[in-house]
Amino acid sequence: MDPIYTQTGPNAHQVTEHIADQAHTMTTVQQLFSLEGQTALVTGGTRGIGQSMALALAEAGADVLLVQRDESNTTTKQAIEKLGRKAQIYTADLASSDSMKALNPRVLADGHQIHILLNCGGIQRRHPAHQFPDDEWNEVLQVNLNAVFTLCRDVGAHMLSREPDKYGRRGSIINIASLLTFQGGLNVPAYAASKGGVGQLTKALSNQWGGQGINVNAIAPGYIATEMNTALIQDEKRAASILERIPAGRWGSPDDFKGGVVYLASRASQYVNGEILTIDGGWMGR
Repeated sequence: MDPIYTQTGPNAHQVTEHIADQAHTMTTVQQLFSLEGQTALVTGGTRGIGQSMALALAEAGADVLLVQRDESNTTTKQAIEKLGRKAQIYTADLASSDSMKALNPRVLADGHQIHILLNCGGIQRRHPAHQFPDDEWNEVLQVNLNAVFTLCRDVGAHMLSREPDKYGRRGSIINIASLLTFQGGLNVPAYAASKGGVGQLTKALSNQWGGQGINVNAIAPGYIATEMNTALIQDEKRAASILERIPAGRWGSPDDFKGGVVYLASRASQYVNGEILTIDGGWMGR
């Protein structure tokens, strides 16, 4: 048995106090990451990275409001409820500016307070730049950037209207960027432009709201084995070249994002603002 638990004599009380201090420290650290009593509004939570992050928020104690195009997919909602948290679906179309403008008033009219906003919804369209259709360009920019701004603006205003908590916090906003926030990619000019915009929007809003109790950060996923990357994965030569560059030696999985999103949503990241957290297996450091 470890002697720290069996020590007797004049120093025994010091050992006991040391153990008590360790227990208190663990409790304090756990509280830093707790999302108990908070509500998160999440787009793109029906599958892949978004679903994993929505579940992570619930596992950390948050109730979750899921923004979906329709109510046909209830997988994430049911999984959250199995964790003992509340979940509700709000239907909205990220591709419609009018639908996005109407979303926040509906949520607030139902009496919800939003403490966490996770903008994970996004689409991808692939064409050579000289053949890229206007309608698809506009669609990608609307879903990936315009809708993100609309929700940040409206939910941010809601957060600002609320008194800060005892730690001086009003809320956390987490946007999903991309490696193409930093790189250009191939045949994805609209996606690269939209994700570059998300990165700069995140920094702009953090400058605006950082001193008012709202943390605005982003997560940039690397190459993740999800449906959005099906075309890349099926291109064996391209997939192999990607894998060769990833120091971790594997493509990422949606569960790799659980820790990062809870960190950025919680008080643990209170002094983190305007950051783009890359979760990429080391790709950007290569």
